[in-house]
Amino acid sequence: MKEIIKNLFVGNENDVGEVELRELAIVHACKEPFHRQLLGYTGRGAPKDHPEYLWAERKNRLYMNIVDAPKSIFFDKGMIDKALDFIHEKLNQGFKVLVHCNEGFSRSPSIALLYLVKHKYIDVDTLEDAEAEFLKLYPEYNPGTGMRGFVKENWNCYNTPF
Repeated sequence: MKEIIKNLFVGNENDVGEVELRELAIVHACKEPFHRQLLGYTGRGAPKDHPEYLWAERKNRLYMNIVDAPKSIFFDKGMIDKALDFIHEKLNQGFKVLVHCNEGFSRSPSIALLYLVKHKYIDVDTLEDAEAEFLKLYPEYNPGTGMRGFVKENWNCYNTPF
């Protein structure tokens, strides 16, 4: 777990056990085991008609139904936007926020990168420049092809003035 800006941390699922007792808000950017356990589904995935199919929020936790898919079409922009809004809301409420995925190198740092870009903590023109700056903060960043594709395809949505 690494603090990338004041009170915003990025990590992996092992970090969750270390921080559960602290007063933290957590974005669980991984279907397994968090979203699955919360909703209690079995089989391959949550029922697509479930009202919390993409995400579920409980108190200071956001549980995302997100896997490190190989294609960008499997990433829902509304779900990513929800994560960014959740992070912003919790930081503004004075919480420390942990964004984690299973291994801590693709989904969670990509969400954190988009947060930093959207809120101008990283203020550059190109994704490549943003990634270079982000790597200084979080050297473990190594997005999968699908997550990287999502970030690239939606770059202009996040790198614009409010």
